[in-house]
Amino acid sequence: MQDLLAVVMAGGQGARLRPLTSVRAKPAVPFGGIYRIIDFTLSNCVNSKIKQIYVLTQYKSQSLSTHLRHGWNFYSSRLEEFITEIPAQMQQGDQWYDGTADAIRQNLHFFKRSNPRLLLVLAGDHIYKMDYRLMRAFHEESGAALTIATLRMPAAAAAGEYGVLEVDASFRVAGFEEKPARPKTIPGSGDCLASMGIYIFDWTKLLEALGRHTDFGRDVIPAMIEAGEPVYAYDFAVRNIIEEREYQARSGYRQRDLVPCATDSAYWRDVGTLDAFWQANLDLVSIAPRFNLYGELWPIYNAPMHYPPAKFVHDEPGRTGAAYNSILADGVIVSGATIRHSLLGPGIYVNSFAQIESSCLMGANLAGGRLSETIIGRGCRVRNAIVDKSVHLNEGTVIGYDRADDEARGLTTAGIAGTADYVVCVPKDTVL
Repeated sequence: MQDLLAVVMAGGQGARLRPLTSVRAKPAVPFGGIYRIIDFTLSNCVNSKIKQIYVLTQYKSQSLSTHLRHGWNFYSSRLEEFITEIPAQMQQGDQWYDGTADAIRQNLHFFKRSNPRLLLVLAGDHIYKMDYRLMRAFHEESGAALTIATLRMPAAAAAGEYGVLEVDASFRVAGFEEKPARPKTIPGSGDCLASMGIYIFDWTKLLEALGRHTDFGRDVIPAMIEAGEPVYAYDFAVRNIIEEREYQARSGYRQRDLVPCATDSAYWRDVGTLDAFWQANLDLVSIAPRFNLYGELWPIYNAPMHYPPAKFVHDEPGRTGAAYNSILADGVIVSGATIRHSLLGPGIYVNSFAQIESSCLMGANLAGGRLSETIIGRGCRVRNAIVDKSVHLNEGTVIGYDRADDEARGLTTAGIAGTADYVVCVPKDTVL
């Protein structure tokens, strides 16, 4: 992978994920207790042996910049390895990035230093595991100028949300529509091929196609197809399973070693709404989760906060510190409280008689050398909630049981798909 350069697009506002993105870029939003969303894309790069990575930032990037500096500085520049942030700098004219293609064009002088043969363009705000080496192999075998990673999904789910590809039997792309209202489906199926925002470009072909275009989906991809360039779709859900097994078998892995990584290799989520974000977090606490954080073959890296182990105290009738079907990070103290089907990040104190159910709590915040924990007071009840960092709930506070009451306190709520229930989000540094 030495002739491949990776560029991670990490400047997104994530407007549908507010208030979580009111204080940070979407890729910097905490996820899974101890990670941030961008950790999954960067871990995919590291596990795929990609060692030249640029991260393009723009919107409210301070927390993301700090995270990259503290957690992702382990490559050696002496060996021409790097994970380097490039903030938006108006390199050309007086405009910030005006789309994905414009972000690439404004930083071409950085990329040319690596003299790449292939450019891997990635979104920094999705949850998935992927071996980009397999996609590269497909790209080269098909003779593609551009390969687009795709996910099969019902046409109704893709409508107005994703770019949709039309392909022939060999998966050569015959047409592309950016967020169509009526997506074209795979022949004989109600599913369509939706773009995952993952591209491999031949470097020379990209330079030819870039021109003054501003966006890949809206401009560059249709222009390359119209020009007759070989553009192919990489069917992630099918190839990432089959080829991963073949790859590992050729590499000498034992069959039993395949399970941790292969079981969730078809999982991909755009956690772009409060409902989707909440559900994806709680998926992790399942007995057999669709996305497995514990697969040793494909570790997910992060920037750890150094806390002591989680602790449970009190064992009295009605006042026992306990957690069921939950994930608790280091630094959590459950003091005579009950946690069910929830995920708690580092540095959370849950006081006696409190109850937390089906909720995601992000934990403490460390800024400017000052640590601010999340504190759940005595007798609090929290249900179906996303609780951002450094939140203090006073004794007896109830959240997630009455939507009108939650909204009257200024909290953002969202319906849970397929139910009559709702999820409620408590912003960072809130005191209730």
